[in-house]
Amino acid sequence: MIDFFSNDYLGLSKEDFSCEISSYGATGSRLISGTTPRMLEIESEIAQIFAVQSSLMFNSGYDANLGLFSSIPQRGDTILYDEFIHASVRDGIRLSHAKTISFRHNDIEDLSAKIERSEGSIYVAVESLYSMDGDCAPIKKLAVLCKSRNAYLIVDEAHACGVFGENGKGLVFELGLTHLVFARLVTFGKAYGSHGACVLGSSDLIQYLYNFARSFIYTTALPESVFERNLKLASSGVASNRRMKLNSNLVYFRSNFYHSGLISNEMSPIQIIEFGSIEATKMVAEKIQALNIAVKPIYSPTVTEGKERLRICIHSFNTKQELDALIRALR
Repeated sequence: MIDFFSNDYLGLSKEDFSCEISSYGATGSRLISGTTPRMLEIESEIAQIFAVQSSLMFNSGYDANLGLFSSIPQRGDTILYDEFIHASVRDGIRLSHAKTISFRHNDIEDLSAKIERSEGSIYVAVESLYSMDGDCAPIKKLAVLCKSRNAYLIVDEAHACGVFGENGKGLVFELGLTHLVFARLVTFGKAYGSHGACVLGSSDLIQYLYNFARSFIYTTALPESVFERNLKLASSGVASNRRMKLNSNLVYFRSNFYHSGLISNEMSPIQIIEFGSIEATKMVAEKIQALNIAVKPIYSPTVTEGKERLRICIHSFNTKQELDALIRALR
């Protein structure tokens, strides 16, 4: 089927990066036999690429958020999280001993009011690009607010890295706010077309996670070959032309298609069309899928009841003929 539903925004999952390695298995957890000198070098190089002191590779974005949020906030602290935050963050904060409070999506005033009522160390959790809405967080306003209130801002850039910013370094980097963000999450399984995820931050943060993040400690490590692939994807210029083509496809789609339920950011690879009910969404999805076009219907409770939608992912490799076929099917 024509791919309008995967997170492979740049088509890099099919890119071959050959590398010479001595082993295809990690042999154990990172704290036992699963760490090689080269892995530590790669984590250091990734940190330099993303303009932070240190980075730590987890097996997935889910593992990274689970480890970060379950270990850093302590009893008596407060985690404030956007109501649309990813399930991996929610699961991480459930394992924390901190108090947890949601705030309205991208609502700075609501967040500010809740910071005023919070206790202990305050952590604010957001995504830079929301995977079920295709919209971006007001990162600059969030960073300024958190600095003024001595709160720690944590930004999950899972869907932004590879796509936004210089060489795909994400929205935080693009806005020049790396110094105001306590921790960032970069996944390699979406726009980078690989696997694994890095937490980016200070040396103290990374050393703490290395010793206390249970989802990092108690699992077999990724093999060195994945580390090498992720480094090449983050450091090479292979994606530059693909990002330009992706943006061109987004402009073409937005210029030639209109629907009252289209709610996404214009330049987001995730385009969301709300239909308002499971029945209406299912009907449209089945019609499109019958034309050999792969799109994903999203139903409640994944999204709020009454906001059921189609999640359409635009890619660099989609042709204009494919985009035209999608546009005709949606009309």
